[in-house]
Amino acid sequence: MKYRTIRRCNNIKVSEVALGCEGFLGKSAEEFKAMLDRAMELGINFIDMYTSNPDFRNHLGAAIAGRREKIVLQGHICSVWENGQYLRTRNLEKTKAAFEDQLKRIGTDFIDIGMIHYVDSESDFEEVFHGEIIEYCRQLKAEGKIHAIGLSSHNPIVARKAVETGFVDVLMFSVNAAYDMQPASEDCNDLWAPESYKNQLEGMNPDRKALYELCERENVAIDVMKAFGGGDMLKAELSHMDKFKFHGNCMYCGHCAPCTVGINVADINKYLNLALARGEVPETVADHYKLLEHHASECVACRKCEENCPFGVAVVERMEKAAQVFGY
Repeated sequence: MKYRTIRRCNNIKVSEVALGCEGFLGKSAEEFKAMLDRAMELGINFIDMYTSNPDFRNHLGAAIAGRREKIVLQGHICSVWENGQYLRTRNLEKTKAAFEDQLKRIGTDFIDIGMIHYVDSESDFEEVFHGEIIEYCRQLKAEGKIHAIGLSSHNPIVARKAVETGFVDVLMFSVNAAYDMQPASEDCNDLWAPESYKNQLEGMNPDRKALYELCERENVAIDVMKAFGGGDMLKAELSHMDKFKFHGNCMYCGHCAPCTVGINVADINKYLNLALARGEVPETVADHYKLLEHHASECVACRKCEENCPFGVAVVERMEKAAQVFGY
């Protein structure tokens, strides 16, 4: 494993390959620990924790007990858990409660990188950086409860404004060969829209190039999300510019939450895709679907999830399809 140094986070070294948390969700404590053990054997020491799921946090705490110093944790600020679901918020009291819950459940007194969660629009930037959230993050850093302030974004102009404040030490950003040719937008649906790839694209978009150069000058580390476009860039039939089909594909990110009736949309989409790929419903997939607290047939078609989804997924149609495939 190769490692990189995050200079503005106590020169800490992190593995070039990191772990997201989606693959750990729904796993037992034993399964969680076995997966983490194997990752650490391979040299991985960096975990991004966007989810506020209490089971994930409890299992992570148990899995790293006695070896906290070997793990670099990136925890998201403004990611909270309400009514059994993930929710992004800018409410300070909810944000504080969620952060303290994170420390308690993981069994640590600090998070290496406190990542301000998902800032794509100019208005959201203004609310975060000219309000209580950034002051809270600065307070956490001064108290040693986080060692670096991070920000996650898909928009290079907003991300650049954040870096220019001088407060951001680590940027979590969508980077790959396709996105780097796209202009900035407050709606990250544009990254996946087929029409974005119809015109000839020549070289890197200047806003993205300027962002990367600024981060290099200021020693702001970039940790990369969506490196393969949710997997589409690994598929031969989608690996050409005129065939990218990012828009409408579920990335299982969970940003569609909260659901009005509590449906775990990401999990249902995952099980539906597995079934459709096989042309049948495998027994294990059927069992996982059955164990869900709420099923696709319970969808009331309010479309709040579609308003929240950054990838333009037709969620209601997907729920109708899942109810048809699984029978309920």
